[in-house]
This record gives sequence, structure tokens and C-alpha cells, in this order.
Amino acid sequence: MHIHVNGRNIEITEAIKAYVKEKIGKVATRYDQIQGIDVVLSVIKNPAAEGKHIAEVTCKTNTGSIRCEEAAESMYASIDLLADKLARQITKLKDKNISSDKASIRTDLQEEVADEEVVEVKAIED
Repeated sequence: MHIHVNGRNIEITEAIKAYVKEKIGKVATRYDQIQGIDVVLSVIKNPAAEGKHIAEVTCKTNTGSIRCEEAAESMYASIDLLADKLARQITKLKDKNISSDKASIRTDLQEEVADEEVVEVKAIED
């Protein structure tokens, strides 16, 4: 799994890149179906804007993709908020995929067929 960090209107330093890889890397270990993560960090240069530092992430998985965006007054704060939001969305996706695997129509039908075979075997033995 690769974490790509890009910048818009900002030069990405090694410290910021390492911080992103540390925070987002912890989140990525929660779900093994992640194929790649793209992070875009940007700065709004308008002095009247409130959330000047924006962090966006696109997480590609086997079943689709997750996109998050957060804004804050500092880049490190926006990365922290982004990591928390991504963790919640990955947990939600993981739970959804696990619950959909358990509630499959195919497995429900196989259980019903197995129960019917047991009843038929008992009837023949009597």
C-alpha cells in the first residue's frame, strides 16, 4: 500500500510528509483491503478565509473509494482531524462489508438445505 502526498500552494517538507505517513499509516493498518492512499495538502492564501489549511484524502479499496476533507488553522491540526475522520469511515466500511458477508442469501439458503437433509435422514431411519 502506498501513501502519496501532494501539495497545492504549499511546499511539502519532509516533516509534514513524515507526519502524514505516520498518522494515515496507523489508520491504514485497520483494514487490509486498502490498495492506495492519496493525500493532497493545500493552503488558501486569502487572509479573510478561516480554515486556511486543507487536507484531503482519497483512499482506494477493493470495494470502492473513500474521500475525506478537513480544514483547520494549522496543517498539523487538519491532518489530525483528517486521520480521525478517515478512521471512522474505514471502520464503517469494514463493519458494512463484514455484516454483508454474514447476511448473504447464499449462506442462508445453504443452512436451510442442510437442516432439511437432517430431517429427511431421521425420517428414513425410523
